[in-house]
Amino acid sequence: MMKSNVLRRFLPAALMASAVLVSKPALAVNYQKLVDADTKTFQAYFLKEFPEVKLSDYANGVYALDEDSRKQWQEMEEFPPYELDVEAGKTLFNKPFANGKSLASCFPNGGAVRGKYPYFDEKRSEVVTLEMAINECRVANGEKPYAWKKGDLAKVSAYIAFISRGQKVDVKVNSKAAYDAYMNGKKFFYAKRGMLNMSCSGCHMEYAGRQLRADIISPALGHTTHFPVFRSKWGEIGTLDRRYAGCNENIGAKPFPAQSEEYRDLEFFQTIMSNGLQYNGPASRK
Repeated sequence: MMKSNVLRRFLPAALMASAVLVSKPALAVNYQKLVDADTKTFQAYFLKEFPEVKLSDYANGVYALDEDSRKQWQEMEEFPPYELDVEAGKTLFNKPFANGKSLASCFPNGGAVRGKYPYFDEKRSEVVTLEMAINECRVANGEKPYAWKKGDLAKVSAYIAFISRGQKVDVKVNSKAAYDAYMNGKKFFYAKRGMLNMSCSGCHMEYAGRQLRADIISPALGHTTHFPVFRSKWGEIGTLDRRYAGCNENIGAKPFPAQSEEYRDLEFFQTIMSNGLQYNGPASRK
């Protein structure tokens, strides 16, 4: 009887406590804080591996690591091979569409918007890149999109990058959907693939700074800050997606289509890892 009374006395309180636990809202996840922690760890890896290299210098890619290569590159920059592409991109950017508008109609600040891309569009629930925005502007105004990897698209992107130099990389992750895209890019970066069973991180973290035939492997930190690039190997200027495709082919993996979700999410992740650096494209590379 005593036991029964005790149960009756404490059961309502227990039920109330249970109800409080059930109804208590879950704590909001700070996705930006999670991403910032990843970025800090990622950048710390390179600062430890190459203690003589300043963080800001990683915007210069492989030339941050090798003094001889840097001197050759600096001499090349006196008369950069992408100079004519920037001029052509400026003309294309301001060239009227059939409806009288132009690419300049779609981008504020005179087109100096490199620092706004890539970003996660919450309404569309996807990553939007600069090249994607350029072609969407054309299509929205009744024009055909440019080819993705090179040519006019790369030239317009080069012009926008050039007039945006000095803008800080500051990509935000403010939602579960944006964090999912970030994580997809992160998984792509670390996943092994292809006949050589290699990953992006395997080359550009583990082997960064090492010799590969006549070249030095570039560090992943700062990879996206200087695109599009004029590569001597290409003999022309090309987009980041072209470089991604080339990397996949080099390890014996089938490339994804240009501006696929996989490549856009990868660009999103890689750019976030470079938060705090400055955009300094276009650039010249071997």
